[in-house]
Amino acid sequence: MIEKAIKAHWVKKNNDVTPRSHNLINLSEEASLEFDNDSQIFLGILMKYQIPGRYPDYNPILPDQYRVNEYLNKTKELLQWLKMKL
Repeated sequence: MIEKAIKAHWVKKNNDVTPRSHNLINLSEEASLEFDNDSQIFLGILMKYQIPGRYPDYNPILPDQYRVNEYLNKTKELLQWLKMKL
């Protein structure tokens, strides 16, 4: 969902079809979205876990349940912020 929301911002700014990229940081920069340092780090974490969907041989170490809940909460907050900015 974060990738889709960032791409919505990209389309809004560029009035064009998004590039075939899944790099959340680059897409955010091209959409003129400004994130604090913690959020940029979190985008990098999210990208790490979206790779297995595209490259099944890539298997990152899965986080523990505490981290999963933390990532889920951060994702919800980030998604809310992105929706608000649209």
